[in-house]
Amino acid sequence: QVHVTESGGGLVQPGGSLRLSCAASPRLSRDGAVAWFRRAAGKEREFVAFIRATGGTTGYADSVKGRFTIARDNAKNTVYLDMRNLQSDDTAVYYCAMDATRTVLSALRQENIYDYWGQGTQVTVSS
Repeated sequence: QVHVTESGGGLVQPGGSLRLSCAASPRLSRDGAVAWFRRAAGKEREFVAFIRATGGTTGYADSVKGRFTIARDNAKNTVYLDMRNLQSDDTAVYYCAMDATRTVLSALRQENIYDYWGQGTQVTVSS
């Protein structure tokens, strides 16, 4: 059975940084992308970033481009989301999601293509 588990959330001051981790068990998908989504209180869940299984192609939401970086370590079966210059609007529960199969690039920002989801980790940006 496949599981993905997020960690690394917490409380950070505006302008600060955090690294989120997404650990896949038993391993990362060899074909499918991994993505981060987030849901702020009272809002719909939204796409944050994705990384493909091969080739390293990434994609970011406009709101985080230039501040967040997604990376994967296949040896550790882990995907990271490095977040810097965090602002109050980044406060949300962050979810990791993994696609079991290779999906076209144009669809990787859509929630419904991801097969496995974690429980989420809370990120709170506040002074």
